[in-house]
Amino acid sequence: MNILKSIHHIAIICSDYKRSKKFYTEVLGFSIVQEIYREERDSYKLDLALHGQYVIEIFSFPNAPERPSQPEAAGLRHLAFAVNDVEEGRQYLKSKGIESENIRVDQHSGKRFTFFADPDGLPLELYEV
Repeated sequence: MNILKSIHHIAIICSDYKRSKKFYTEVLGFSIVQEIYREERDSYKLDLALHGQYVIEIFSFPNAPERPSQPEAAGLRHLAFAVNDVEEGRQYLKSKGIESENIRVDQHSGKRFTFFADPDGLPLELYEV
């Protein structure tokens, strides 16, 4: 059984928000779908599309540590997969011996999601579409 439909988005935590925004929009040609400043986290979230398709989220966090594995560190934040039903996806992962976080709801989109990890600890996400 393959529950995945597609890759939903790629999230990247940057070390310099203005520089990254300029690079992705002016150099690579992504268009801005939405830009949110999250005051409680002193963080920007920039949603980007390529040819009308939502592809990348750019996040900024103050003093983000270098990474490889911390969830709020500079670098690739996570890889998200689109699914029809996040609970079904979570149960499927569990049946394969893969633990995931509790299901959360995105406060801006109202969509449900959960995180789990690959064998090397890379954060992966199931995102309900």
